[in-house]
Amino acid sequence: MYLYTTSGTMDFMKSLKEKHRSENIILMNGEGTTLLLHETEGKSVFQTPRKFEVISSSGTLSDEGYFAFNNIPVTDEGSPIFEHQFKTRIGLIDSEQGFVASRLLRPQGSNTYAILTQWEDASYYLRFKNTSAFSKAQAKDENEIGIEKKPHIFSSASYVTTYKTPKDEEKA
Repeated sequence: MYLYTTSGTMDFMKSLKEKHRSENIILMNGEGTTLLLHETEGKSVFQTPRKFEVISSSGTLSDEGYFAFNNIPVTDEGSPIFEHQFKTRIGLIDSEQGFVASRLLRPQGSNTYAILTQWEDASYYLRFKNTSAFSKAQAKDENEIGIEKKPHIFSSASYVTTYKTPKDEEKA
C-alpha cells in the first residue's frame, strides 16, 4: 500500500479530487495550505506527490476528521531501528477515544518518515497527547538493542503538521 500527498489552493485541490472520484482521495486544510491524501495499491494520480510506503496501519482513513502527521527525519543507518520501534507501538492508540486510523509511512525519495493519525476531531487528538499511551508511544525502550546505543538515528528535529477536513458547507 502507498500513500501520496500533494498540496495547493483549495479550488485546485477540489477540482483534482472531483476529477478522480473513483480514487480514495481525502481533502484537508491546515498549516496554511490545502492537502490531498491518496492511499492506493498502485500509482498516484498526482503529478508531483510526496510519496510514502505504508509499512504499518490500523483502522480505515475516512473523509472526515482531524489528521496529525508526526514528521521524523531519520538517518539511513537509523531506519531499521526506527521502523522496528514504531511498528511495535503503532497499535497502542487504537482504543483511544476518538481514534480513527493510523499509518506508519516510509518515505520514498527523502529521509522523513511520517506517523499519520486520524481522529474524529482535534479535541480527541489533544486529549490523547496528555495520556500515558502517548507517552508510551513516544518513549525510548531501553531494552531495544541499539535505540539507546545509537542516539544519532535522527537527522534533525521532528515536527508535527495538522489538518482537518473541510466542513460540509465548505465542500459544496
